[in-house]
Amino acid sequence: MTRLMHGSSTGYTARFSRINNIMNAEAFWITGVRQAEIRNLTLPPATPTQVTVRSLYSAISRGTESLVFNGTVPPSEYQRMRAPFQEGDFPFPVKYGYINVGLVEAGPEHLLGKEVFCLYPHQSRYIVAADAVTPIPSNIPAARAVLCANLETAINALWDAQPNIGDRITVVGAGVVGCLVAWLAAAIPGCEVELVDINRHREPIAQELGVDFKLPAQASHERDLVIHASASEQGLQTALELAGFEATILELSWYGDKAVSIPLGQAFHSQRLQIRSSQVGQIAPAQRSRWDYQRRLALAMRLLEDATLDCLISGESDFRTLPETLGQLVSKGENVLCHRIRYHQT
Repeated sequence: MTRLMHGSSTGYTARFSRINNIMNAEAFWITGVRQAEIRNLTLPPATPTQVTVRSLYSAISRGTESLVFNGTVPPSEYQRMRAPFQEGDFPFPVKYGYINVGLVEAGPEHLLGKEVFCLYPHQSRYIVAADAVTPIPSNIPAARAVLCANLETAINALWDAQPNIGDRITVVGAGVVGCLVAWLAAAIPGCEVELVDINRHREPIAQELGVDFKLPAQASHERDLVIHASASEQGLQTALELAGFEATILELSWYGDKAVSIPLGQAFHSQRLQIRSSQVGQIAPAQRSRWDYQRRLALAMRLLEDATLDCLISGESDFRTLPETLGQLVSKGENVLCHRIRYHQT
């Protein structure tokens, strides 16, 4: 994958900001259950401490955005579920998303012409505080940087799980986050990592990432740590079945308003199992005194140097087709990993 070339972006930025004090943009809004549209908007002039960013790529966080698209965010989570730059309120209409890679067209000199990552929704141009963007290192393609938010989630999950050298680790659910967790865990010395999923199409991805793939019936038992990321009741049951004595099951899935039944009456007590939650909205307790969100995001960005992770990009489509694209992914997206959204270079 080659890096995008943008020519003399600094000169272009200066000309752009002088002529266009007010700019037009397009944004993706979810307006009802499985209903969405592209809306036009006008951006106000940026202040000296802000940056104007032209989007190059965004990406669909399929699990979370499916819940929003289907209207299944529970009312109790309306505030905690808000994305950093969300507009509107749940259930609808909302401008929602948190994976955006763009080019700084105006702003502080040290950021002009830089490719940056921002936790911003799907929008063609936007203005945010300069410290809300993370510069993308020159050796990381902008097209790969859309994985940054999911990788940050995977990092936080392993901080919560606290694996040990030599652990037998199973990750149940080979979506983007599950794959990234397995990839990170495989780098811990001596660890034996299995990635478990019901979809055989995930096996080549696991091989690319350097981890073993197993169907649930083939998966190894007596695991020291099981991380569940399938967002399904069956996946959580599998995670419990694979855990060894006094093992931890880390629950990464978020189910929205769906009730989940788990078999706590079988070996759960005799095996003295623990189920722990993990959520990226808070830094893991063991790291919280020394890490903040910016440091964690910068770590995720550095780890994206590995070109192996390009295998997690399963498709790409144009921004203006996003209302139709999201509907298709929610309905028939079982083989989709990270779906990238491409913006016109204007």
